[in-house]
Amino acid sequence: MNSKDIRQKFFDFFQSKNHHIVPSAPMVVKNDPTLMFINAGMNQFKDYFLGNETSPYARISDTQKCLRVSGKHNDLEEVGHDTYHHTMFEMLGNWSFGDYFKKEAIEWSWELLTEVYGIDKENLYVTVFGGDDHDNLPLDIDAYNFWKEHIAEDRILNGSKKDNFWEMGETGPCGPCSEIHIDLRSQDEKAKIPGKDLVNKDHPLVIEIWNLVFMEFNRMANGSLKFLPQKHVDTGMGFERLAMVLQDKKSNYDTDIFTPLISKIETISGLNYNSSKEVSIAMRVIADHSRAIAFAIADGQLPSNVKAGYVIRRILRRAVRYGYTFLGLKKPFINLLVPVLESQMAEIFPEIAKQKDLIIKVITEEENAFLRALEVGIQMLEKVMQQTRDEGKDIVAGDVAFELYDTYGFPLDLTELILRENSLSVDIDGFEKAMAEQKNRSRQASAKETADWVVLNKSDNNEFIGYDNLESDINIVRYRKIIEKQDEYYQLVFDKTPFYAESGGQVGDKGFIQSDDEKIEVVDTKKENNLTVHIVKSLPQNPEKTFKAVVSEKSRTLSANNHSVTHLLHFALRKVLGSHIEQKGSMVKEDMLRFDFSHFEKISEEKIKEVEHIVNTMIRRNIPLVEKRDVSLKEAKEMGAIMLFGEKYGEKVRVIKFDESVELCGGTHVPATGQIGMFKILSEGAIAAGVRRIEAVTADAAEDYFNSKLEELNEIYAQFKNSHNAVKSVADIISENKMLHKQIEKLNAAKAGNIKEDLKKSAQNINGVNFVSAKIGADMKTVKNLVFALVKELDDVFVIIGSHDNGKANLTVALSQDLIKEKSLHAGNLVRELAKEINGGGGGQAHFASAGGKNADGIDKALDKAKNILSEL
Repeated sequence: MNSKDIRQKFFDFFQSKNHHIVPSAPMVVKNDPTLMFINAGMNQFKDYFLGNETSPYARISDTQKCLRVSGKHNDLEEVGHDTYHHTMFEMLGNWSFGDYFKKEAIEWSWELLTEVYGIDKENLYVTVFGGDDHDNLPLDIDAYNFWKEHIAEDRILNGSKKDNFWEMGETGPCGPCSEIHIDLRSQDEKAKIPGKDLVNKDHPLVIEIWNLVFMEFNRMANGSLKFLPQKHVDTGMGFERLAMVLQDKKSNYDTDIFTPLISKIETISGLNYNSSKEVSIAMRVIADHSRAIAFAIADGQLPSNVKAGYVIRRILRRAVRYGYTFLGLKKPFINLLVPVLESQMAEIFPEIAKQKDLIIKVITEEENAFLRALEVGIQMLEKVMQQTRDEGKDIVAGDVAFELYDTYGFPLDLTELILRENSLSVDIDGFEKAMAEQKNRSRQASAKETADWVVLNKSDNNEFIGYDNLESDINIVRYRKIIEKQDEYYQLVFDKTPFYAESGGQVGDKGFIQSDDEKIEVVDTKKENNLTVHIVKSLPQNPEKTFKAVVSEKSRTLSANNHSVTHLLHFALRKVLGSHIEQKGSMVKEDMLRFDFSHFEKISEEKIKEVEHIVNTMIRRNIPLVEKRDVSLKEAKEMGAIMLFGEKYGEKVRVIKFDESVELCGGTHVPATGQIGMFKILSEGAIAAGVRRIEAVTADAAEDYFNSKLEELNEIYAQFKNSHNAVKSVADIISENKMLHKQIEKLNAAKAGNIKEDLKKSAQNINGVNFVSAKIGADMKTVKNLVFALVKELDDVFVIIGSHDNGKANLTVALSQDLIKEKSLHAGNLVRELAKEINGGGGGQAHFASAGGKNADGIDKALDKAKNILSEL
């Protein structure tokens, strides 16, 4: 049974049990501060479990793209080294929201596995929660009894809290779970050790394939458990593991999910997958990671140096490093796997096909950048090895290895490999200490203490009324205290709110709430899961009062101006550059807007002007807003509405239309485009491969921009005594400046020529070496030309020049090639030692090196020290 059929049979089975099949949510998480990526199938339904939102269906089933590389669920280091862990994987699942519970979940899972898929019952074991004294929870006897109806009791195992009590996080919905494990070993192996003794013991062939979670509790901040208002079912089955079972393989990587990728890697590298352990691991790592990288980019997350972007960059670099080290791949290769992924997965995940060009472009650039970084890292490591040997050591300091890893992305295992080849090693304890210190700093910087919600009103209503109202009478339904970086604040949730919560790139509203004489400032509004959360510095004296909530009209108006103009800008870019333009991100604030979009080359000044003209024309036309709320997704598509990749849309959406500009959007907008006033692009440039960014201003900020430019121009006019041709005047000054620089260079060259002749005459013979030293006031370019000329015109020469320029001290050392060979001198090593006298550092090649420092008074000491070194040879 191929993988496509396996997936379809799962859907068909649960559809027959009255489940609604829903698409996978994007893998990149938005509006949830506790998650960067979807790491379990239940994540997209989190609001249903929390009670923040009601599911439109009591029963749901799907396959969900998941990524586990950070935090509690982190499988990264196992990936590739074993045969069943992955970074990106599919999780098949079925859910019940207050409908069926343990009996049906257990019965249907057994029916699907044994009757539909035909798995031998004798190979299956199940676990149930065995109870926990700390939480005062007994054995899950209900699950145990339901399983007895299907499987022998000696195959029902009691599991620990660690394995059989599922929790969303430190707090939140949780409950006992029941896992289904399969024993794929041979009969001989089974006869030696029973499968039940290997369950949850990390045996590669005795593995969990399905987890049935019975959500019935809510974990509070103080660690206690409370019953949820309703009981839910949340199941998750690893698609890749299921395929291994049904295709009779011993490794996930031997299934048709991965074999096309591995075959392509074999072709690229010219190596056989089974040629060695190292090659097999490398190919598994690359096959797995290529999927995670491609789908993350398709869902809108570009590699970067921060947060989720850093995670994706780390995965990509890990794959490149394995290819570089074990497969000999020194050129970009991961990008070549994208067409294979497209052919395999575009049917179920169409985003991989629609974003293919962008994915390939981004991956290629990232690969090139890291390969360059590896080359730089190798050069730096060579210097470290030389310095270690010079100090008479054979162990490289751990903090030095960590700097290579942390600053330049140079992996520890590659450092160890290169050091071993050069009869050196690294201080692992020192490396781990430096790593732990960095993690501790990171933890302290992100430390956040969140109290439990204090619920004043159990109302599920959290309606946003801010499209039509900027103020309203409201009641606080819940609140909680937050302590973050020693800063204390409160989060308030209202029964209804006129405050727009930060989302879709638009910043959250500010304003205040007031009751009688008490007025409390709302400093920000966020969306956490599906709750609109209002940030305040202090809690009202009586939170149970009715308050008047008032949004800052000025801030909202300016933000709305900038949000509406991003729609006009998107339309104009597509009209001028082509329909391939797609929004990749935005930031909408009061004073400016930022718009990221897919495009593969710099936009010319003429095209920028054309885009600006279209937008400003639409503003001057004062086009009225056409807003359609609660439109079906099908109807929105028929209207031609643009939808953004990486966004999760419900069955009902909001359409924003300004003439030909039609988009799905939840943000706030102007009633008509004339309110925007004017639009001006400030900058346009690349932020990643295939992705560019425009920054612009509107309304008051645009007016301020033009006024400041006019003031600058008037000041220039004043400098030229009211000349009305400032451009020509500036051009004349630039031309004159260039001419003066050339004259100065000629004078410096003549001066250097005179100095050179004097230095040649001053050369001292020390141990058969022509030693030339001097202290001069000159720039580094002049000094460099001078020392090269001396080396060229003198035999067996050792030149050291101390110079001071703009208050900085510099040392420059140059050596004849014969001295390098015969005397074993090295300019780089020499200048490093001499630089200590000027409180600086430096380095370079064997024949030429330089150093800089803060202490110009130490130049004379450095020159004397160089002379002494030569005297002692």
